Amino acid sequence: MPEHSIFTSFFLIFSGAAVLASVALYTRQPLLVAYIVLGALLGPSGFAAVSDTSLLSDIAHIGIIFLLFLLGLDMQPSHLIHMLRKATLVALVSSLVFLGLGYGITLAFGFTQTEALVVGAAMMFSSTIIGIKLLPTTVLHHKHTGELVVGLLLLQDVIAILVLLLLNSGGEDNPATGFLKSMLALPTLVLAAWGAVRFVLLPLLMRFDRFHEYIFLVAIGWCLGMAEAAEYIGLSAEMGAFIAGVTLATSPISQYIATSLKPLRDFFLILFFFSVGASFNLSLLDDILLPALVMTLAVLVMKPLVFRTLLRGISESSETGWEIGFRLGQTSEFSLLIAYLAFASQLIGTEASHVIQATAILTFLLSTYVVIFRYPSPIAVKDSLRRD
Repeated sequence: MPEHSIFTSFFLIFSGAAVLASVALYTRQPLLVAYIVLGALLGPSGFAAVSDTSLLSDIAHIGIIFLLFLLGLDMQPSHLIHMLRKATLVALVSSLVFLGLGYGITLAFGFTQTEALVVGAAMMFSSTIIGIKLLPTTVLHHKHTGELVVGLLLLQDVIAILVLLLLNSGGEDNPATGFLKSMLALPTLVLAAWGAVRFVLLPLLMRFDRFHEYIFLVAIGWCLGMAEAAEYIGLSAEMGAFIAGVTLATSPISQYIATSLKPLRDFFLILFFFSVGASFNLSLLDDILLPALVMTLAVLVMKPLVFRTLLRGISESSETGWEIGFRLGQTSEFSLLIAYLAFASQLIGTEASHVIQATAILTFLLSTYVVIFRYPSPIAVKDSLRRD
């Protein structure tokens, strides 16, 4: 893609997003809707004003990495370990339930067994981006609900990595070997990160803490370096970025780093939601609309119900269970990744891939509406519910 085309694409995306975001705010709609709709309008299936969506998607992936890094900066390791222990059973059981739900619905519409398994796997996960973006910082820092949401999302990320390893296991290693490598790689990466922070990063940051530009530079380098290291050893870049954040969370300047990186995160997340809308092939809508609508309805109804039931089983209140269920009541960006990877591996056809994509887009939008009208969030429509 020529350099001037990248500039033109950025101009169209951010100028268009500014216009649609203004309309969205006047009509009391969430901004995420504006970004996804803009992607559909300007993407290859719309006016084709932005054609290289794969490049934009790669750039937008950086936004997810920064989001997980900032999330890690807000999590004290002791609280994180406690919450992961509590949420493990809920994450495992709910994943199996949603796998079965997606599998059954897909089979009922005449897809193959393999396609039904892949679609079911894509339904297991909730969106880290939606879940965290709609979670107020005050909840994340001080309330039990935010910690449970984060714990469940992290456990789902671990399961998602195993699913992606299974889909990507067509090389020399068999799936069991891939799983074993992943299980060994994770604690190795955590220990290496802890050692690097304690003996290298913290001494440097304490010595040069007067130079804000240096802190900003080191934070970005640490985040992207850990993301790259995680991918190199077979984990996801998102997990590497999260570990990078958690290991820095005890630093006295962690909150300064988090504040300074938020505008950069928002820049890339706009690109992410644009690429979600732009990558969808609107010409296939007639063929996949009915199964996608049924799957969307099942996700929106069953996820809150299942999470509420399971959380009640570990002594959480009914109110907390419902809120967590609605906040996690969508599929995930991992679902989109599963759709792309499974299609590239010829495990599923075009229609099955687009069922996953359409369900993801619809649940992103509809679950966002539910949360911003019902619970506190940074982009809530009502002033009484808006919490930064």
